Amino acid sequence: MKCPGQDTQYWNKDAIFETKCPECGHPMEFFKDDATRRCANCKKKIVNPKMDFGCASYCKFAEQCLGALPEEFIAKRDDLLKDRVAVEMKRYLGTDFKRIGHAAKVANFAEKIGKKEKANLAVVLCAAYLYDIGVKNILEKQGSIDSEHMEKESPKVARELMEKLGAKEELITEVIDIVGHHNRPAEDDNINRKVLHDADMLTHMASCEKKNGVEDEEFRAKLDRIFLTKAGNELAKQVLIEAN
Repeated sequence: MKCPGQDTQYWNKDAIFETKCPECGHPMEFFKDDATRRCANCKKKIVNPKMDFGCASYCKFAEQCLGALPEEFIAKRDDLLKDRVAVEMKRYLGTDFKRIGHAAKVANFAEKIGKKEKANLAVVLCAAYLYDIGVKNILEKQGSIDSEHMEKESPKVARELMEKLGAKEELITEVIDIVGHHNRPAEDDNINRKVLHDADMLTHMASCEKKNGVEDEEFRAKLDRIFLTKAGNELAKQVLIEAN
């Protein structure tokens, strides 16, 4: 059975349309199920301007359904997956709104820091949403939480959720590597781990007593020692000092 949107028996007169090449302005004709077409004039491969690639961001059968996906879309596909991961995280944690909120705050800080540090946002944001995802299993099994068990349970759950969404193994492996290590990253660790560390640390610090009576200069020096990225350090000072 075909997806109705790709089955020609459901097509109407708008199934074939004309547009202009965005590169050279030459007229082009598209069928609605063409992912891309090459301009007859400038030979540039052009993405179908009317095709909605939303389902292809997570469907593992996307290439069989749509054919060869456009290069521009492939580059963004992992990034689009993060929204699906966020939904699955919320569904998995159910009514644990405190931990859902914590994960959302970590992701928010991770995105701000990651953009400035030019980290892989697909990896960083998926890891942010799944960093503590094992907490539900741990509480059910032993009733209390510790980092050792969190580092064992979270990767298992994270892998299950990402495989369910059809994520690539390469992306899953990178996310699991972060989720399975809650210790402070070493100096030579990759930027994705450092960004997640800073985002998680800032989330915890923002929810407690913040400066706790420490003078600004002393507190700034403390933040310099705690945060591993320049962007994380700057954001921490903005959130914990300048906003108060």
